[in-house]
Amino acid sequence: MRRMQVYRLKEAGALTNLSLRQEAQPIIGPDEVLVRIHAVSLNARDLMMVYGPQPYGPKTDIIPTSDGAGEIVACGSSVSDVQPGERVVIPFRPGWIDGPYDPVQTGTDLGGAVDGVLAQYVSIAAKAVVLLPAGISYEQAATLPCAGVTAWSALTRGAVLRPGSNVLILGSGGVSVFALQIAKAMGCTVIATTSSDAKVQTLRSLGADHVVHYATDSSWGEQIRALTGGRGVNRVVEVGGAGSLPKSMAALAPEGEISLIGLLENPMNTISPIPLMSTMGVIRGISVGSRADLVALLAFMNGRFDPIIDRVFGFNEAAKAFAYLATRKHVGKIVIRL
Repeated sequence: MRRMQVYRLKEAGALTNLSLRQEAQPIIGPDEVLVRIHAVSLNARDLMMVYGPQPYGPKTDIIPTSDGAGEIVACGSSVSDVQPGERVVIPFRPGWIDGPYDPVQTGTDLGGAVDGVLAQYVSIAAKAVVLLPAGISYEQAATLPCAGVTAWSALTRGAVLRPGSNVLILGSGGVSVFALQIAKAMGCTVIATTSSDAKVQTLRSLGADHVVHYATDSSWGEQIRALTGGRGVNRVVEVGGAGSLPKSMAALAPEGEISLIGLLENPMNTISPIPLMSTMGVIRGISVGSRADLVALLAFMNGRFDPIIDRVFGFNEAAKAFAYLATRKHVGKIVIRL
């Protein structure tokens, strides 16, 4: 029986619970493919899985992380649409192929509900994998399934954004940087926030039209409204959660939308709905997206922009990669190369 190296998280609570092991390679079923993983990227959600508590903590002894890209090395007996040697990226939620969201599909979320991709080989349903265009590397592709698709969903669901629409993105993590790039490619005006002097120029270099330093301005919602001539923003890609949501509502244009993604702040805070009522605004919860969204994002990216990768770690440096993610010093994505 062929062996492989794989990381497992014994239980949530500490990064020391993450260990590298030797295991048998997965055995694929008739409708599955075996993928040799070449690159994995990390998300804020992965830290929630490592440190808990529930409901973020994963099942015991899970293979963590959700975002991987690699090469098909074997196909099940019923597989005909893909073949060994093809380069693929694996969706965050392989059970959601297309169509409207069904909460039942979260039972297929990699690295949380089921084993993830921080391993040399993984088995996955053949219908879920997405073929990679020639111009994208494994490292770039691995950044897309969670952060890229989440940003895509945040900007493409609900009211249509048009050239000239105002979009607010918070911070410089993976989702926020993807949202900046996608919104600029759509022709939108992008306002970014940061708490770091060093990141102001970085965000501007990535295309942000305005950058607001929120750590030095407690009323940054009003400041953003002023930057838009008093009208406000048409879309907020909200990754902070309860801590920043009141400011995001203050920045919203009439009938604007907040795409609610993050839970970086206490999600149990009580927030008044009155500011949202005054603008007839909408808060839309975002839960990543489908395989079809991943396909659409890849098609949209073609020639428009490349994913921003902050740092690449080796497979034996996975714990260091997680620790670096926890510092929040990165801009864009952190990748582990196998």
